[in-house]
Amino acid sequence: MTPPILRATRLCKTFRIPLKSEGWRDIFSPKHESFDAVKNLDLSIRPGEKVAFLGPNGAGKSTAIKMFCGILAPSGGQLEVCGLDPLGDRGELTYLIGAVFGQVSKLYYHLTPIDTYKLLGKMYDVPNEQLRKRLDYLFESFQMRDLLHIPVRKLSLGQRMRAELVASLIHSPKILFLDEPTIGLDMIAKANLRDVINTINRTENTTILLTSHDIGDIEEICDRVVIINHGSVVFDGSLHDLKTEHVKEKYVSLRFDAATAFKPKPDMTILDSDPFRVTFSIPNRKEILKETLAHVIETYEIEDISVTEPDTESIIKGFYQWENT
Repeated sequence: MTPPILRATRLCKTFRIPLKSEGWRDIFSPKHESFDAVKNLDLSIRPGEKVAFLGPNGAGKSTAIKMFCGILAPSGGQLEVCGLDPLGDRGELTYLIGAVFGQVSKLYYHLTPIDTYKLLGKMYDVPNEQLRKRLDYLFESFQMRDLLHIPVRKLSLGQRMRAELVASLIHSPKILFLDEPTIGLDMIAKANLRDVINTINRTENTTILLTSHDIGDIEEICDRVVIINHGSVVFDGSLHDLKTEHVKEKYVSLRFDAATAFKPKPDMTILDSDPFRVTFSIPNRKEILKETLAHVIETYEIEDISVTEPDTESIIKGFYQWENT
């Protein structure tokens, strides 16, 4: 069996936060409080997986990714990325990972993308001929050729994010960390970026670890969802499993042949209604759905009926709320 490309076991990161000084004695004996940003995080990712790494603000996502990249030192636990210790083998790991952060640029602001790529090629020790072939492939995949000689400062946000992805892939990383890669992009730019990420994953078996608040990124890119809260994993499974296990209600919409006075049963919660239509929610249990449909069909003259579930974004938000209760 192929070993995991990323494995964290009881990974922890504790920060010491200085408290406000209350007197001159605190100058010599400052007080601190501890905060567990990541607590006993267990995570295993196989090569080639596309994983959404989610959680509410403050859940510990960014801290965990910084430890995965070797930027932060863990306070406890074990961590391996590409078979290496991210902190102790950070120099070696740099050649095996790539990262794109929506708020931090890898590009040089006053240089053109092609100049930056040549510089990065030298930094990653990519031979000239190999670099040329790699860039030709990436330029074609990302439709970048018309942007190569434009200073980065003059690129639009969508163009810059494409350029950022190329910069992160020059050295053919084994795993790519993407932190809000589509933030601020329009719908077309987002779709193009998602297509390229999926293509790189499919053609090069590049592992993807994605954090995003855009539900489209999750649905269009990822096969697996890992949700953390308070620094620990609270869900790990497929998007289908998330929907199946955590959909707490279904929505039933009825359209009547004529004006109708609809009388809800106790397990129905009216969401919207007028004399000709009604939408209500019911608990997500098969027996309740079966009884509800039988009741409305027998009782009312119905022109149309539909049954739907909450969308993925609502499910994930509801999951956060449930975990915090």
